[in-house]
Amino acid sequence: MAASSKVSLKLLIDCKSNKVLFAEAGKDFVDFLFNLLSLPLGTVIKLLKTNSMVGSLVGSHGSLYESIEKLSETYMHPNQNKDSLLNPRAPTPASGVPLLLGYDAAGRIVYMCPDSYHRNVADVSGMACPQCKKRMETEVTVIGRNVGKGKTSDEGGFVIGVVTYMVMDDLTVKPMSTISSVTMLNKFNVTDVGALQEKVIDLGMNEALRLLKASFESKTVLTSVFLGNKKF
Repeated sequence: MAASSKVSLKLLIDCKSNKVLFAEAGKDFVDFLFNLLSLPLGTVIKLLKTNSMVGSLVGSHGSLYESIEKLSETYMHPNQNKDSLLNPRAPTPASGVPLLLGYDAAGRIVYMCPDSYHRNVADVSGMACPQCKKRMETEVTVIGRNVGKGKTSDEGGFVIGVVTYMVMDDLTVKPMSTISSVTMLNKFNVTDVGALQEKVIDLGMNEALRLLKASFESKTVLTSVFLGNKKF
């Protein structure tokens, strides 16, 4: 999927408490959530900083990031550079994962030495090969990966697509069933089903960034991102 792709999910909202009880989601949204765990911290800070969303989220991490930006390359080790910290290589996502956050990890370049049988690669050009000590400057393109061992699937991503998933307000993910839905309603002490409302929403890049930010700040992520101060 392209970075501008949108993903849909259905929210179950308790209008009395103005809270999302849970969301009914498909494979695409769950794949997106799971992929968040693979992002380097530097990538997260850069994404939020670029979109003016850092604020108090990363606390001292934001200050650390800015200090590295301002630090002269003179103070960096000859074998290192600031770009590896400020723009870390996000891992190539599993094929089929919606790239809602807009970073481009697919097709990234790594480097190897001329003696390819050594099988070493580096994110930064010019590093010395541990075996032959030659400079690793030969470009190699990283392609999308398939997740799983010993299994192949045309679906890609992390989870299977024949299942509907329940995503809780705190982003807990579990397979959805009629029994699990009833159990959740009992857990939330819902006695007036008339106060419940279903709402289908589309998750684009803006919502994805807000969700990423809220996941570091809140245990009520879906409510914070999709309801805020809205009343239903």
